[in-house]
Amino acid sequence: MQTYPLIANLGTVMNLDSYTTLDVAIDAGVARITLDNPPVNVLSGTLIRELHDVLGKLRDDRSVRVIVFRSADPEFFVAHVDIHILDELAGLQEIADRNPDANLFQGVGELLRHQPQVTIVELAGKARAGGAELVAAADMTFAARETAGIGQSEVLMGIVPGGGGTQYLRERVGRNRALELLLTGDLVDADTAAAYGWINRAVPASELHAFVDEVAGKIAALSPELIAAAKRLVPPSDLADGLRAENDAWAELVSGDLPARLMAGALEHGAQTPEGERDLESLMRDVASGL
Repeated sequence: MQTYPLIANLGTVMNLDSYTTLDVAIDAGVARITLDNPPVNVLSGTLIRELHDVLGKLRDDRSVRVIVFRSADPEFFVAHVDIHILDELAGLQEIADRNPDANLFQGVGELLRHQPQVTIVELAGKARAGGAELVAAADMTFAARETAGIGQSEVLMGIVPGGGGTQYLRERVGRNRALELLLTGDLVDADTAAAYGWINRAVPASELHAFVDEVAGKIAALSPELIAAAKRLVPPSDLADGLRAENDAWAELVSGDLPARLMAGALEHGAQTPEGERDLESLMRDVASGL
């Protein structure tokens, strides 16, 4: 029987220690990726580039069976896409071109959905908009009951999700709940997210880290062939048509006047700071009421 030895120093061999927004550690078949993009872990151009890079490097490594995503900030997993990223799109074109069937933001989620390893999100804090899309794109998510929150909040910026959120939500929670979450933009707690099917389950915050490690360890102990067979038999749905329609709707809305004014107002009122992001929904509704 062929074996696949674990490589203790893989981070050095694969240059996984050179990232500025990620910390990558590999042990016993589990790659643990910690997102670290202060002050609130926005999904910036750099974070998008580095996620593409690390997932590409891990893709063909059969010694890695599981990828766990965590945040260095206990309050925020990924706050949302960086509001300034529209100014960076030209510089990110090479990344976007890697997946002609998805836009730049959808490409991150589609990488996750089609990664050969099992992908798990450990959600201790808040994940909104682009962060919520990453949660839904992963194979599994376990969230802290007392502290986690998740919301598809783009409507508060005058747009629809542009990173796969409409398609991932419908698949996870059904059309009626997807419309509720998309059109209210509300942040929901871990228990509600689990009841809706957005995440796997809510776990006491004090137990979350150990629980995710235990799940990851159980899966990593399996053979690559067994994991591949399970993922092949439970494949991700083909969302190509829906993703194209989502991109068209997002592109039309984001080019309008209202989103630009809402985003500028959000930044003026504290968006992308810890204080502003703790209750972004109220902040955005206050901004909208003042326009």
